[in-house]
Amino acid sequence: MAAEVDEAYKPSDDEPFMNERQREYFRAKLLSWKEEILKESKETIAHLQDENHVLPDLADRASSETDRSLELRTRDRQRKLISKIDAALKRIEDGSYGYCEETGEPISLKRLDARPIATLSIEAQERHERRERVYRDD
Repeated sequence: MAAEVDEAYKPSDDEPFMNERQREYFRAKLLSWKEEILKESKETIAHLQDENHVLPDLADRASSETDRSLELRTRDRQRKLISKIDAALKRIEDGSYGYCEETGEPISLKRLDARPIATLSIEAQERHERRERVYRDD
């Protein structure tokens, strides 16, 4: 019965920030996301193993290599995402989840709901991106 209540639950600004219920909500969201990525990763590995045959046609081989390269890049991105999810889960455990690494201020619940691995508030993220843009233009 508690699972039904949890599924209907959405964190709100009307309650204390990062209370137990919010932490559980974000923990479940992160674990579900991680599980989905791992499932996709296993499917990718199976697909790559199935395609382990040599194609006689040069165009088919090139197309197959391009697909393989794209799948491997996607898998690398997923691996990095899992590491960010694990870091977010650790922050939930140590009590620092939901707070901006730069300012220490709470990250908005809307931002966390959209991007549960966020470590910066929107304002800090924008400052960070502006600095990156300045240095990239040099």
